[in-house]
Amino acid sequence: MKTIFSGVQPTGTVTLGNYIGAFKQFTELQHEYDCRFCIVDQHAITVQQDPDELAKTIRSLAAIYIASGIDPEKSLLFIQSEVPAHAQAGWMMQCISYIGELERMTQFKDKSEGKEGVSAALLTYPPLMAADILIYNSHIVPVGEDQKQHVELTRDLAERFNKRYGEVLTIPDVRIPKNGARIKSLQDPLKKMSKSDPNKKGTISILDTPKEIEKKIKSAVTDSDGYVKFDVENKPGVSNLLTIESALSGIAIPDLEAKYEGLGYGAFKAGVAEAVINHLTPIQERYGELLHSSELDVHLDRGAEKANAIASATLKKMESAMGLGRRRS
Repeated sequence: MKTIFSGVQPTGTVTLGNYIGAFKQFTELQHEYDCRFCIVDQHAITVQQDPDELAKTIRSLAAIYIASGIDPEKSLLFIQSEVPAHAQAGWMMQCISYIGELERMTQFKDKSEGKEGVSAALLTYPPLMAADILIYNSHIVPVGEDQKQHVELTRDLAERFNKRYGEVLTIPDVRIPKNGARIKSLQDPLKKMSKSDPNKKGTISILDTPKEIEKKIKSAVTDSDGYVKFDVENKPGVSNLLTIESALSGIAIPDLEAKYEGLGYGAFKAGVAEAVINHLTPIQERYGELLHSSELDVHLDRGAEKANAIASATLKKMESAMGLGRRRS
């Protein structure tokens, strides 16, 4: 069984776009692959965080993973900072990285543009991301288009390490999610739904109340045509809502077009809101059970123990290959 690794930062809220594009697909992948899901809290501190808020968000994200359908008996769920091998291997990856290739990372350019000073970690976190992936002998890394460049760098670093020190690391492949990978903003359907969007009406959190969901979808941008048809180029807002309902209800888009034929946008938006609420309600209920429970801690403790065993074994091979530590005669 091939291994999949995925890491999510505990910052902000998990949006409906995150859920459809990633979390929902993770629940399906865990039946076909050996999945390792990591809450990458060390990546979160490349920019300043409020410590208390970060701690809350880490726990919340862990609860969301399980509430969304990740089975901790089947998949490995753990927190990055609870596995020291991440930082240790991250330093080793940093030592074989070149400043030029790190400065070419699109996300570094975007996040540093116009700022007087940025942390060194903002430049060097791609080698840590590479370590996250490589210490679990990952075969596949499912990411959005915005992270594809980082996984390509991971491949380059793994190949560089193996060429210099021997065949130690598995070279991972990038997997771009196919269905529902790009849910758009409800207010600007030409842009991706993002937790950093300052216009909160454009983003649905998977923890939003039914009333908040209804209100946001009711105010979603459509067009003046008045008919429901999937046409991304000419009707991006309507197409986005159709994509959302289809992804959550399992109903094919042509069948949804037939469902809403002859009805106005009011009925259409009400139907989309109902589909979203019906899908998220059991997730939210399970989340509420988990958030402050000892059950969540048991799962995370077990995850950390298993992750440490796997990661430490790879780290020892890397250290031995590079000549670190003592060699016994």
